[in-house]
Amino acid sequence: MPKLIRLYIIQVAIGFGLAGVFVAMLLWFNIANLWHLVTHSDVGLLAVLVLWLLNGVVFAGVQFAIAVMNMKDDDDDEPRGGPRRPIRIDTSQMIPVRSIARLRQGHKPDQRR
Repeated sequence: MPKLIRLYIIQVAIGFGLAGVFVAMLLWFNIANLWHLVTHSDVGLLAVLVLWLLNGVVFAGVQFAIAVMNMKDDDDDEPRGGPRRPIRIDTSQMIPVRSIARLRQGHKPDQRR
C-alpha cells in the first residue's frame, strides 16, 4: 500500500475516533440536554450516528491536514529568496504624467454640494 494512502487511512481512523470521544462527551455531560433528547426519541440512535458521522468527517479532515502540514522535507533547511539587497530607484528617468479630469456639465471644481 502506498505511504500516502496508509497515512490517510490512519489519520481518518484517528479523526473518527476523536469524533466518537467528542460525541460521547457531549452525551455524558448532557450538553444542550442532548442525552434526554436521544434517549426519549425513537430516532435517537440515528441522531447519534449522524452526529458521529458528520463530526467524524470534520475531525478526520482536520487530522489529515495537520498530519500533512507537519510533514517535513529535508531540503527545506536551505535559505531561499535570494540576496537581501536594497532596491535602488533611478529618479532621473522618471517621466511626469499629467491627468486632466473632465467636469460634468454645470458643476464647477470648487462647488460643494
